[in-house]
Amino acid sequence: MAVDFKNSETKDNLMRAFAGESQARNRYTFAAEQAKKEKLQVVEAVFKYTANQEKEHAEVFYNHLKELAGETIHIDGGYPVDISDNVLELLKKAQHNEYEEHDPIYKSFGEKAAEEGFTEVSRSFFMIAEIEKVHGDRFGRFAKWMEENKLFASDTKTEWICLNCGYIYEGEQAPEKCPVCSHDKGYFVRLEYSPYESGEK
Repeated sequence: MAVDFKNSETKDNLMRAFAGESQARNRYTFAAEQAKKEKLQVVEAVFKYTANQEKEHAEVFYNHLKELAGETIHIDGGYPVDISDNVLELLKKAQHNEYEEHDPIYKSFGEKAAEEGFTEVSRSFFMIAEIEKVHGDRFGRFAKWMEENKLFASDTKTEWICLNCGYIYEGEQAPEKCPVCSHDKGYFVRLEYSPYESGEK
């Protein structure tokens, strides 16, 4: 059933999603600051990397509202207050929120947009839902490594990359200090999880 966009639930859902993504970006920026305080620069990088992607999601949703430029959209919604001095807790909360966005929130928003006849908007909701699942998986992986004391250690020989200078080290543990730039091990991440890896082998 085709619905007038101005009177649609989809219009409200887009603004809810824009608000949610904007807040997630800020929450992850704050979490990155906490990780930096704890000298967990790799976790800081994960939060910042994800925050930048949330900003892009917000822009996608906001641009779907272009025809209502100059108007104000009033919405209701619930958003999490994830304040903690504990980086592990922040990772777990972020994982939970990303999974919630993946399903049920964005999937239901996508279904409603399809039902109302907004195919492109529906497509955006479904595609971004899948990205949020990836975000949740990534936060969960780093949380698990922290819980198992394996953020900088592995059971097998692993390649580690320094996020500061790009030096790659192979071993079961990240070095205490980078031999190139002298940054501490908080800057090291498994190479396959580096956002900077080219993917070329």
